[in-house]
Amino acid sequence: MLGAMFRKTLLRRHAVFSVFKIFSHFSLCLASGKCLASVMRHFFFLQYKVALFPGKIPLSDVDNPLDAAVPFKPEWVAVYLDFSTFWIRTQGFLLEAFGRRALPFARDFILSMGGLYRKAAEVYARNVSTTRRPRYLGNLRFILIHAVDPHLMCIPSLHVMVVIRAYTAFRAMVGALGGEARFAAEVDDVRRHALAIAESILYVKQHSVNCIPAAMYAMTRFDGALFPPEEAERFVGSLFASADGMGAEDVAAIKSRIVGLYAEFLREGEGAEDWTEPLVEFLRLRRRP
Repeated sequence: MLGAMFRKTLLRRHAVFSVFKIFSHFSLCLASGKCLASVMRHFFFLQYKVALFPGKIPLSDVDNPLDAAVPFKPEWVAVYLDFSTFWIRTQGFLLEAFGRRALPFARDFILSMGGLYRKAAEVYARNVSTTRRPRYLGNLRFILIHAVDPHLMCIPSLHVMVVIRAYTAFRAMVGALGGEARFAAEVDDVRRHALAIAESILYVKQHSVNCIPAAMYAMTRFDGALFPPEEAERFVGSLFASADGMGAEDVAAIKSRIVGLYAEFLREGEGAEDWTEPLVEFLRLRRRP
């Protein structure tokens, strides 16, 4: 009965309930503060610095011809914007399901989210990137996106990094807390929603096909135990399972590109002194003059 209730509400309940749950614990308040500081410093402040002082960091165009095979679907914007509240809801779920036993797991997870932004910023600080996106102003969400997002941090995609961390860590935490069998449906729900958010970045034209393998590579280097190459292949294999408006050949070509470029980044990263080198080299070859 309890499991059925969580399955019904986990992905639909308002994130404010999870926020209240998190902030009712002092250790999680501290972790959340550190996470927010990392997000502000390594994403928002850095991006606006680049936008206000162009030319100080090289800028690359990272579009791929396969992007044209993905139809523009503005109705997916709500899914796209759900990436942050999505992971917050997973932690609210853990706290409700397991009580205080979940506290150290939630704390480490929240801190790791801040770590993702620091990790991605190691690339952004050396080379920022952008893609072509339609100037669609058909609803308030897109108006806000165009108003506040300079669109300069595409590789690696933090959207994809965040949702990969959310579903792999959620699965591991549920297992470590002894709820693997009881909450198998919830684990599957979280994974499917992560896949939907990863797809949404292409449907709303905020990223390129190239941005997904870059994010996957970053996640393997961030935590190879949770996201090894085998999991990366399973992740890509599950993308666009019900692609609407896309032909089977296009879907296959996109998946092949993602898997191939991810493998290329891994090979190049093996002999590199710094994990960022494959991504920075990819961006260097696409820099604007």
